[in-house]
Amino acid sequence: MDQLKRSIMKRQTGVTVSGFILWAIVGIFALLLGFKIGPPYLENFAIEKQFKVVASDPDLRAGMRREVEAAYSRRAVIENLRSVSPSDLKIAKEGDRIVISAEYSVRVPLVGNLSACMDFYPSSRN
Repeated sequence: MDQLKRSIMKRQTGVTVSGFILWAIVGIFALLLGFKIGPPYLENFAIEKQFKVVASDPDLRAGMRREVEAAYSRRAVIENLRSVSPSDLKIAKEGDRIVISAEYSVRVPLVGNLSACMDFYPSSRN
């Protein structure tokens, strides 16, 4: 009987309470960091998507700045994009199409006086 108990005890594996608490803290910190940093990246993807849609619009092939800004402004209001305003757009013509790009930075406070500064360069080129 003692030998059976010893063999069962040797095969048991698991996580200790202190190990679980340590990994839970690490996991919670990673999730909180993702919740803070994730929204600026999602907004950047949305801005880039709107740039591509506006640049591929056949009505805007002439590349008139005012028309492109108005088209982006309408889409930015619908998508609730606040990081890039129509006056921040850089509009260039490449061949028969227009290329819209911008540069902007987002500062996200993390903990206390620690912040993450992210620079984004969305473009309709790709």
